[in-house]
Amino acid sequence: MYNFKNTVAQDLLSCLTKLSDGINLTKEEVMDMFEYPPDSSLGDIAFPCFKLSRILRKAPPVIAKEISEMFTSDVVSKAVAVNGYLNIFVSSEYLIKNVLLEIEQKGEKYGSDGSGNGKVAVFDYSSPNVAKPFHIGHLGTTVIGHSLKMLHQFQGYDCVGINYLGDWGTQFGKLIVAYNLWGSREAVEKGGVDELVSLYVKFHNEAEKDETLNQKARDEFTKLEHHDETNIMLWKWFVEIRLNEYQKTYKQLGIEFDSYKGESFYTDKMPAQVEKLRQSGLLKIDDGASIVDLSEYNMPPCLILKKDGSTLYPTRDIAAAVYRKNEYKFDKCVYVTSAGQSLHFAQWFKVVEMMGYDWHDQLVHVPYGTVSINGEKLATRTGNVILLKDLFATAIEKVSEIINEKNPDLPNKEEVSEAVGVGSVVFYYLYNNRIKDINFIMKDALSFEGNTGPYAQYTYARTCGILEKASNINAYETKPVITVNEETELLKVLSKFNEAVNSAIREYEPSIITRYIIDVCTAFNKFYHNCQIVTADSIEVRNTRIRLTDATKTVLGTAFGLICMKKTEKI
Repeated sequence: MYNFKNTVAQDLLSCLTKLSDGINLTKEEVMDMFEYPPDSSLGDIAFPCFKLSRILRKAPPVIAKEISEMFTSDVVSKAVAVNGYLNIFVSSEYLIKNVLLEIEQKGEKYGSDGSGNGKVAVFDYSSPNVAKPFHIGHLGTTVIGHSLKMLHQFQGYDCVGINYLGDWGTQFGKLIVAYNLWGSREAVEKGGVDELVSLYVKFHNEAEKDETLNQKARDEFTKLEHHDETNIMLWKWFVEIRLNEYQKTYKQLGIEFDSYKGESFYTDKMPAQVEKLRQSGLLKIDDGASIVDLSEYNMPPCLILKKDGSTLYPTRDIAAAVYRKNEYKFDKCVYVTSAGQSLHFAQWFKVVEMMGYDWHDQLVHVPYGTVSINGEKLATRTGNVILLKDLFATAIEKVSEIINEKNPDLPNKEEVSEAVGVGSVVFYYLYNNRIKDINFIMKDALSFEGNTGPYAQYTYARTCGILEKASNINAYETKPVITVNEETELLKVLSKFNEAVNSAIREYEPSIITRYIIDVCTAFNKFYHNCQIVTADSIEVRNTRIRLTDATKTVLGTAFGLICMKKTEKI
């Protein structure tokens, strides 16, 4: 629809200049004024004339009527003045030529406009704390981050996905203490990640009764920072166990990272940034700790070094940002973390600016809300968490039960169950605005009805089934024709894909794509239920509808890839 609005804006601008020399709008400004009517029967786009009233000294309805009487455009079927709006209807010929034929020509590239060509975007996401379990709380950063990466990549950005592993910090001191006190190599080798989680939880339970354990943990981490041989050996072992487990989950999601450089990578890069802060006069001593005073910006001080000289998160984040700018020459560096870390990012972003780095405004924090299960909040320290691997396993199992009941002879049942099960969790999470808190309810996520992943994947499978039935038909032997409203409405929705992609990038909001997917599914299923496709009476109509089905499959398939959801040809 962007191209349609672009053409209409140019034609409309010609009319406006005829009305008055005092109207100095650009084509882009006219496009920004367009609105989508609440009901498509009122028009496909609407041009409000209220802002022109003061310039032309006329009532908006009068202006709209005058424009309608002189307005002509090759891409418009009609333009009607209604209550101060010029309601504009797209022509069927335009939809065929600029939507259907363009989808067929561009295929999976349809919707991509190359707006990111020549630009580099770095994405810091997922980034689990290696000392803690990989649980549902990590789902947001993982799927939001990867979706944003795929959206930017789709528009031509050179993207770098970084899994900034939380592989450094006091939490490792806690894990080392717990292992030394209650663990064993045999138990960890046998239990793997689950045993490490148990040790971490046990530490916090015991620390509530014995406060000295926290100091011991700090001491062990200090030893780790000073390259104590035993602690370094344990640390590397713990990280390796975690990474092997993470890879299984990432594979289910179809996610690959370009870099796994975690916090530990920057241990030798922090001193230079600390020294830069010191030389610039920004570093101050407060009760033994080194800080940057941010009171001028209505923020608490940014802690750079603890009393014992140990580094903190801001120190590592600043060093990482400088390294990434030098390494990747990014145009934007995006950090996807919980909204609870918003102050942290605001603080160290400001410190980077104060340090004189002129690329500080290329740093972007994308926050998201909390997640609970059936209304119950999660807490790592108490062990009250739902591991991602367990959540996916449960979803896959339940989908498998549904498939065994409704389609027991389905080929590749295990593969389909995993695609739909994992997809249902991802879609459910990404359907709402990212900043909203989410209460995850498995039953709702797995429903094949409503605005869900299974509904979307089933619709995609439906398009595949229709095309399989029509595999012996040459649908391209006749010119496409539009005969009913359902065909028109489907093409209109498909035409909005590029706008949805760009809006999702601009707002860092993957839910725009999930909601667009539902719009496509709704329009297609209405078309499917009300129109004969393969059995249509007319050859021209039949061929057009087969091609519409194929176009829908193409756009849905591309959109799935932008939100970490796999395509399912049969369910």
